[in-house]
Amino acid sequence: MTVSSTPSTPLVIAGREYRSRLLVGTGKYRDLEETRLATEASGAEIVTVAIRRTNIGQNPGEANLLDVLPPSRYTILPNTAGCFDADSAIRTCRLARELLDGHRLVKLEVLGDQQTLFPDIVETLKAAEILIREDFQVMVYTNDDPLIAKRLEEIGCVAVMPLAAPIGSGLGIRNPYNIRTIIENARVPVLVDAGVGTASDAAIAMELGCDGVLMNTAIAGARDPVLMASAMKKAIEAGREAYLAGRIPRKRFASASSPLDGLFF
Repeated sequence: MTVSSTPSTPLVIAGREYRSRLLVGTGKYRDLEETRLATEASGAEIVTVAIRRTNIGQNPGEANLLDVLPPSRYTILPNTAGCFDADSAIRTCRLARELLDGHRLVKLEVLGDQQTLFPDIVETLKAAEILIREDFQVMVYTNDDPLIAKRLEEIGCVAVMPLAAPIGSGLGIRNPYNIRTIIENARVPVLVDAGVGTASDAAIAMELGCDGVLMNTAIAGARDPVLMASAMKKAIEAGREAYLAGRIPRKRFASASSPLDGLFF
């Protein structure tokens, strides 16, 4: 982020500009109509699609997500959700490229186990290196380790996406200090991915200086997903503005709003 940045400065990923800094998933909704309405309410321009779980043309005769979220309107971000090794993640990305006519932008996630869904960093690094050699533009899900985040950037990932908390947990940002360190050392966009539960979590991520936030469960799992999507849109915008405005420093003791010098009595 440069000093000249303003709330209207676009998010740039792999050379393409986006007005919205909120990215949303497409899973866990009741039906495609709810998916469409919530996505529209979020204002998102990038939507993630779990290739192993969602039909975007590989299953003829079934409802196709692209009918309600057309690529002409949204950047479709295929992701490798459900992959637990590098080989399956790589195959999934190659399938997405075929289904989407040579599409190169992908979200890579390689999970370590079913319970925590933490990233398997060894397999993630392996997959990222191969995909980048094959000319994919890789946005990568990772843990909140600043050294790993920097390594992923150095091998060529176009965005680094550290978790705030375990996927779907709704716990919010558990380690803001590591997230801040990742941001300070990064030359590619940093987007919090996973763990956001409500609008205040999204605002905190943006106040830390994140370039954006990706979420799915926090919206799709809400009692009113469309209303929550609208709330998240506003939180992202407010958090970004607060970050650019520069918050006051935290102090241990009170500081009077009005000066004490020059009192009339």
